[in-house]
Amino acid sequence: MARTLVLEHELSVGKACEASHISRTAWYRQGSEKKSDNAIIDGLNAMMERRSGWGFWKCYEYLCKQGHDWNHKRVWRVYCLMKLNLPRRKKRRLPEREPQRLTVQARVNESWSLDFMHDALYSGKRFRTLNVLDEGVRESLGIEVDTSLPALRVVRLLEQIKDWRGTPKSLRVDNGPELISVTLQQWCEENEVKLMHIQPGKPNQNAYIERFNRTFRHEVLNAYIFNSLQQVRDITQKWIVDYNEQRPHDALQGLTPTEYRNKICHENSSLELYP
Repeated sequence: MARTLVLEHELSVGKACEASHISRTAWYRQGSEKKSDNAIIDGLNAMMERRSGWGFWKCYEYLCKQGHDWNHKRVWRVYCLMKLNLPRRKKRRLPEREPQRLTVQARVNESWSLDFMHDALYSGKRFRTLNVLDEGVRESLGIEVDTSLPALRVVRLLEQIKDWRGTPKSLRVDNGPELISVTLQQWCEENEVKLMHIQPGKPNQNAYIERFNRTFRHEVLNAYIFNSLQQVRDITQKWIVDYNEQRPHDALQGLTPTEYRNKICHENSSLELYP
């Protein structure tokens, strides 16, 4: 308003400021144009795409090396406005999974499958089980029980089975964090085992062990009230022996997995009979 009085009505600066109720200091102060933050925003976005794990100071130092002379206070203000100062949890991206045909030849160690299950003790304490199945003969190779089963425990169980059973040609798993780990991938590479991941949300591609899990759930986990992990392990171990040696399997023409495995091995004398 004061500028209008001076330029259009030719009032003096003092009278124009008095009429507009502003000080003469405000009139003579040079207005500063607000700098755009678009360049900083673009620079930080580019940093987050390539180096999402970096913190503020590492990002700021990198931008300075790129020739930008931005003040760190200004960059920090934009950094906070973009909410980059908050903890960032980036979901791990899975590689493209190809559909897995569920066809397995009736051979020992042709293909194994792994899967996890969950349950709780009477006290409410949660525990997990890691189930391993030989798909070719429908034989349970082991069930690990504990409150936590990280990737190292998965490999340890596979090593224990390897000592008496050998290794499979392929290993079918889902996309759980323990099963997409570098630890399991390295074990498979060292033992020349093909690691096959099913597509996310497609448990039918791992149907053999899903069917096994249903039997284990019905005959063990839902059939008992457990007071301790050791009790779960003892009952599970007895059930594995019964499942492999006593329980007839419809898909095996009424034979038990152990009988079916022995039959296959006798038909092919080049295969070794496992105890």
